[in-house]
Amino acid sequence: MNTGNAMKSSVLTELEARGLIFQITHDELDDVLAEGPVTLYCGADPTADSLHVGSLLPILCLAHFRRHGHRPMALVGGATGLIGDPSGKSEERNLLDDATIERNVAGIGSQIRTVLDRALQMHAADVKGDAHDVPIVNNADWIKPWSFIDFLRDVGKNFRVNVMLQKDSVKARLEANETGLSYTEFSYMLIQAYDFFHLFRERDCVLQVGGSDQWGNITAGTDLIRKKLGKPAFGLTWPLLLSSTGEKFGKTAQGAVWLDPERTSPYEFYQYWVRSEDADVGGLLRKFTFLPIAEIEELEATIERGENRGEVQQRLAYEVTSLVHGAAEADKAVRASKMLFGEKIEGLSDRDLAAVFAEVPSSVISHASLTEGINIVDLLADTGLQKSKGAARRLVEQGGGYVNNERVDGIDYLVTIEDLTSETKLVLRAGKRAYHVVSIE
Repeated sequence: MNTGNAMKSSVLTELEARGLIFQITHDELDDVLAEGPVTLYCGADPTADSLHVGSLLPILCLAHFRRHGHRPMALVGGATGLIGDPSGKSEERNLLDDATIERNVAGIGSQIRTVLDRALQMHAADVKGDAHDVPIVNNADWIKPWSFIDFLRDVGKNFRVNVMLQKDSVKARLEANETGLSYTEFSYMLIQAYDFFHLFRERDCVLQVGGSDQWGNITAGTDLIRKKLGKPAFGLTWPLLLSSTGEKFGKTAQGAVWLDPERTSPYEFYQYWVRSEDADVGGLLRKFTFLPIAEIEELEATIERGENRGEVQQRLAYEVTSLVHGAAEADKAVRASKMLFGEKIEGLSDRDLAAVFAEVPSSVISHASLTEGINIVDLLADTGLQKSKGAARRLVEQGGGYVNNERVDGIDYLVTIEDLTSETKLVLRAGKRAYHVVSIE
């Protein structure tokens, strides 16, 4: 599609401005979208019970279509998740059992619904409807009842192996290693193609969207619809995300950044976005937030002028954390970030506090000793935050001793259970930046 020309449809104009168009199967899609509401879908396989940050783009893309008056659907692959998509993978996936797939379907279905609901409300007072206007379907409902023979006769006969071998998802795997590709994963393309055919026939779904690694699977679906029904169907992909240094988006030294707060805490999630490079943050604002393009351009101009001191990254982090975890958790993550710079430490769980002060030395004391109370001078020295009791005494007398970022009022202060700021932890500070976390057994 020639995206250099002005587009007729408002949604493609929006997606183009946000860098969310990589490939489109037919130029006519712009006309079709401009004529009136279109039904479309995007799929996600339940390989885990939570999505990760890379999985946000499909949800946000569906939200963009809904915000522009179209009819999106989300597909959770209860059937395809049992097979494994070879696209973008260097080796065979471990096959999951039915019980695990069902649990994963429930987990990511709930996340899709929650994020969609927030996405349809953020910066869009004129959007009508909510996430319950977006159906979530499961391809196990129409794939599992089939027999293998019926599937081969009705679907398999429409595909040529030589054509399938040229699809990037297959070709890359065959060239990448000696183990090749199992027939199980080779058949994945046929199932996804049938999903599109089924939704086209049963729900008048004419468009499938996905990441650029899904291009082969999407075009397999458009070809199947054309062969069996003689009608046009469309595909659209967005570019796969890499950082300015070429690193895969959504990965850290600790692993994937998950949407589930039990896997990646809201604070850790917030910090992931705060650490974005200046070269990346403008593109991330366009793709992962619903801020108006004009406002994003102003934030990008701040970077170009050399005036950004982290404020642009903080805006990005707040917007995405609000989208995934809600405004209350985003506010909490902001406050937690400020606690490293002197704001009172309160309202955190043990896990939150451990995440905020992950690089800070720590020690453990008995519950009994804190119940009796420990003199602040002794505790500062015993934890090694001060070299000696004399140094600790002078620090407190000069106003440099803190418990949970509140100044200690004298050398006779007793630190007790009442000073715990989370379930089992408190934080000592010496001067402006020297911290130590104390936990009870």
